[in-house]
Amino acid sequence: QVQLVESGGGLVQPEGSLRLSCTASVSIASLNRMGWYRQTPGNERELVATITTVGFTNYADSVKGRFTISGDNAKRTVYLQMNSLKPEDTAVYYCHMRNYFGVDYWGKGTLVTVSS
Repeated sequence: QVQLVESGGGLVQPEGSLRLSCTASVSIASLNRMGWYRQTPGNERELVATITTVGFTNYADSVKGRFTISGDNAKRTVYLQMNSLKPEDTAVYYCHMRNYFGVDYWGKGTLVTVSS
């Protein structure tokens, strides 16, 4: 059974940086894309950034220019480098992976808190 394990969340001051990592426990057959979503209490989960296995990236407008997504297919790992963090970036961040058949895999989430 595939498990996605996230790490790297925590407390950071505004304008600080964090790097999130997520690794799949086993290889995902026909992996198509990897990404990060986030959710705050009372709100729906929203896309932060995605990357396909051939390197195409997509970002939410709110994080463009501040966040960078990258992936290592061989290591089954996706990263999210977050710079210039703002209090409104505070959320639980979820790792996501999808294969070509539309099967979705989710991590359990890691909390990012941006506060002075």
